Amino acid sequence: MKKSTIVLLSVVGVLLLLAGVCVSTYNGLVTKDETVSEKWGAVQTVYQRRADLIPNLVNTVKGYAAHESSTLQEVTEARAQATSIKLDPTTATPEQMQAWMDAQQELGKSLGRLLAIAESYPELKASQNFLALQSQLEGTENRISVERQRYNEAVKEYNVSVRRFPSNIIASMFGFDQKLMFEAQEGAEVAPVVQF
Repeated sequence: MKKSTIVLLSVVGVLLLLAGVCVSTYNGLVTKDETVSEKWGAVQTVYQRRADLIPNLVNTVKGYAAHESSTLQEVTEARAQATSIKLDPTTATPEQMQAWMDAQQELGKSLGRLLAIAESYPELKASQNFLALQSQLEGTENRISVERQRYNEAVKEYNVSVRRFPSNIIASMFGFDQKLMFEAQEGAEVAPVVQF
């Protein structure tokens, strides 16, 4: 074989190897991007479950604590606010993510006040309906925490891939940008005080 043929085959081999690496890197980024979207869907599902449970809980409490209407109204308004904000983490700004998290946090606070009402109403605490809804809501809050953690893990893996060399080159060429993570709310380390 001629020397020029060997050089040409070597160059073609290197180009094919580079093309394979690029395709593999691109496909890996797509897979991780889809994983982030899947985890975000799980987060939205558990928040929606919480929002769906709230009207039943409010209606159950209404029967026992009619004069607590301001708290019931507050929960209803917080639910409406939290479900009105639609967020796409692929295009969300930090400000939009913060607004969404603030609305969810406000809903959580108003739910805490609603559940605290039960302490003042022994008949309500004994109601099977209320106990079942309270248990479902507590389970949902745990699911929210788990799904947020899973989402953050997927975002971390994706963001590392987007930033790490040489995949950062492919990521920038094809528009793979970093995703936003859930962060602890300011003051989250302090338990909320519920007062009536």
